[in-house]
Amino acid sequence: MRILITGGAGFIGSHLIRLLLSKPQHSVLNLDTLTYAGNRTTLEEFNRNSNYQFQQLDLGLCSIDTLSEVLENFAPDWIMHLAAESHVDRSIDSPANFIRSNIIGTYHLLEASRRYFTGLNQTQRDSFRFLHVSTDEVYGSLSHEGLFSEESAYDPRSPYSASKASADHLVRAWHNTYQLPTLITNSSNSYGPNQYPEKLIPVVILHALCNQPIPIFGSGQNVRDWLYVEDHVAGLYRVIQKGQVGQSYNLGGENELTNIQLVHMICDQLDQLKPREDHTSYREQISFVADRPGHDHRYALDITKISKELGWRPQTDFTVGLELTIRWYLEHPDWLQDPDRLSG
Repeated sequence: MRILITGGAGFIGSHLIRLLLSKPQHSVLNLDTLTYAGNRTTLEEFNRNSNYQFQQLDLGLCSIDTLSEVLENFAPDWIMHLAAESHVDRSIDSPANFIRSNIIGTYHLLEASRRYFTGLNQTQRDSFRFLHVSTDEVYGSLSHEGLFSEESAYDPRSPYSASKASADHLVRAWHNTYQLPTLITNSSNSYGPNQYPEKLIPVVILHALCNQPIPIFGSGQNVRDWLYVEDHVAGLYRVIQKGQVGQSYNLGGENELTNIQLVHMICDQLDQLKPREDHTSYREQISFVADRPGHDHRYALDITKISKELGWRPQTDFTVGLELTIRWYLEHPDWLQDPDRLSG
């Protein structure tokens, strides 16, 4: 397959490309604007593969004509759309960037894809797929019980989740109105190696290692479900291969933890893997800070549909995945200080 990936220099996108390039039958074109979270070192790794191409492009700023030309030249069988602004705190401070990237960027890509799809012959149409990668945050906040299913009503609470919900609705509209063969995944919190250190797990690891206060919103009782990134991208691959056109699929890790439970686990593993010089626990660096505005209490996904229909389930035990993640950061102490890692 010829596969166009958007956002392939980011955390999940880079792991997805690595999975796809491990299969010699696939060719990949990566479209990425290279924001602060774009990893250029990863791109250098991919550039050594003859089945990989890269083009720097901002979906929210480029024209539909430009995107149409890219699609015509590459002639993808599949489009996997991961490009997005994704950090809730940044969306609260600068919502305009999220509107441009997540909503306008998705619209531009859908329109260019519709034009491209219209020009395909019937055999090509039958195999073409457009996968939109979304989040569990579009469903809003859960109380202490229950799970979000694919039928749950949308109730986004932050500029980030509202922008992703908007993009989900656009994707469904382009399927229903124009018969574009789309699929949507909504996933829980991904974690793993080389995640940009604004998300909770790398923030805790790096603050701990730098002997800085480890910030915890509120009382730390907010609950999140954690999905190892390699399980996530395996799920994306399964959905675009075997998913039913027009459907959405929840990808959850079935690893619910309060934030404070998670931070304690990270501190305890660091105590074993890299003890502090004074042999005290990293837990002593924990610092509770003012809660995030509109902080959702709990996210949790029902993965019955994808498990029964597509045979996917997360494979990585959370304790194992967390240790792999921590070890990666310990083995890459200069990751943040590498000036070539960031786009500018």
